[in-house]
Amino acid sequence: MARDRSLLIGTLAAVVAATLFGMLGPLSRFGAEQGVEGVAFTAWRAILGTSFLAILITARGALRPSVAAVRGLPRRGRISLAAAAVMGVTLNVSMFTSFGLIPIALALMLFYLYPAGVVMVDLALGHERMTPSRLVALLLSSAGVLLVLFGGPDGAGLSADPLGIALGLVAAACQVVFITVSRHGYTSVPASAATVVILATSAVGASIIAVIAGQLDGLLVPFTSPESWPVLLLAGVVAAGISSLLFLTAIRSIGGTRTGILMLLEPVVGVILAALWLGEAFTPVQAAGGILVMAGALVLQLGSDREHEPVVETASGPVL
Repeated sequence: MARDRSLLIGTLAAVVAATLFGMLGPLSRFGAEQGVEGVAFTAWRAILGTSFLAILITARGALRPSVAAVRGLPRRGRISLAAAAVMGVTLNVSMFTSFGLIPIALALMLFYLYPAGVVMVDLALGHERMTPSRLVALLLSSAGVLLVLFGGPDGAGLSADPLGIALGLVAAACQVVFITVSRHGYTSVPASAATVVILATSAVGASIIAVIAGQLDGLLVPFTSPESWPVLLLAGVVAAGISSLLFLTAIRSIGGTRTGILMLLEPVVGVILAALWLGEAFTPVQAAGGILVMAGALVLQLGSDREHEPVVETASGPVL
């Protein structure tokens, strides 16, 4: 029963996280229209996400235990948490910069090579094993993502800036490292506290990079333009704070490979929201891709009862 509960919680957490992360593409467009773009948008997203989770932790009376858990980490745990935090800021800066250099669809395709990377790393480290259902799920979901990203009316004409491609691959590599170290590296720290550390690092790092990159004006826009706050709050609280917390909870509950495959829902959601909010075309080919992603997730879950994968949780169980 405990394993079934963790499987259900982890699956729901991953699906909801993927849905919320899928909002970021359109939200970044809205932020750019308000003058908050690129790294500046990343910085504000992290700042507001950190603030939300810090308030949540304090309201729940978990501030002292959370601080104690972080301080009580052994050296290896601190290194893992620090690595996850560095990967977080590097991933976000790389991804949002890539969005400005190459089509968003291509950037997302490059980023979503990371599930295959997670599988390879987990196999190499002996954390998980490649079962038939897992392989079929990965193939179905990956094929679905390709159809979603390349099935649009402009899919055949995607341009390719070398730096943008490189940054998309860097983001994918960072995600692989993040998932790997988050699975076992600092499990004694509640997911909410670990997410605060990761987002706070992104807030500081992205702010510094924004200033160096000449985007100081973008950082200052929210102080002079109240119209930018709805988009930033939605991106920070919902698409950063809540989504990051659920993502880490999913990794700890159902493992890196299963979480990675379920997170392939993110670009599907992104395409749908782009169609609804931005008027971008959503073709039958893309709809077929979305069905394949869902089919991959279904195969994965149907096979989970036979695979008996061990579940990794925080000291007090998954934190939602």
